[in-house]
Amino acid sequence: MVMAACLAGRLPDQSAQEILFDSIEKLDLHHLKADMVTYDGRAAVRISNPAELGNDYGESLAIVPGTSFKDGTIEAMLAGDTEPDAPPEVRGFVGIAFRVTDRSHFECFYIRPRNGRSEDQLQRNHSTQYISIPGFPWDKLRTETPGKYESYVDLVPGQWTEFKIQVKGRMARLYINGAKQPTLIVNDLKQPVANGAVALWVGQGTTAHFADMKITH
Repeated sequence: MVMAACLAGRLPDQSAQEILFDSIEKLDLHHLKADMVTYDGRAAVRISNPAELGNDYGESLAIVPGTSFKDGTIEAMLAGDTEPDAPPEVRGFVGIAFRVTDRSHFECFYIRPRNGRSEDQLQRNHSTQYISIPGFPWDKLRTETPGKYESYVDLVPGQWTEFKIQVKGRMARLYINGAKQPTLIVNDLKQPVANGAVALWVGQGTTAHFADMKITH
């Protein structure tokens, strides 16, 4: 198995599934590259998306088998940074996709760690991002509704970031590093409400690390 998934902490109307990253054999990576490492004190899966692979959003998914998610909370530790040969416009894109029915239908929150402490305020404002595939990539959302689906948060490239997504119906909230208030609020998720898998999302020219995932329904 690619990872051990177990139910823990059951409540009358709630269950938590802990995803232990301990192997990559059956993780649905497609064209991504992955291995198991110890990174900054944590057992983690390292995933690379080389710049030459292109920028197809579905190709950036590493789908976690055995997950089914519609509403609830997804928590994980993640870190992202650019690959040494990445173009300058690459910002270390790393995040979590949810309600993944296939590689062309999913919702996603991700961060751009190299924007978090930029000297350019406008670039800082693009530190977090929501996208919805198909139909709503980041550039379309930014052009048609500037500032609505991205926001600022303090980030450091390559540093572990506590990442939490809360989802209910057509609403989703992104929380970073234990903050009590969400960093990014989306009240109009674009895809139909449906059960789907959870996936690790790694953008072009990025090497990312993931650990300690928990899914609560």
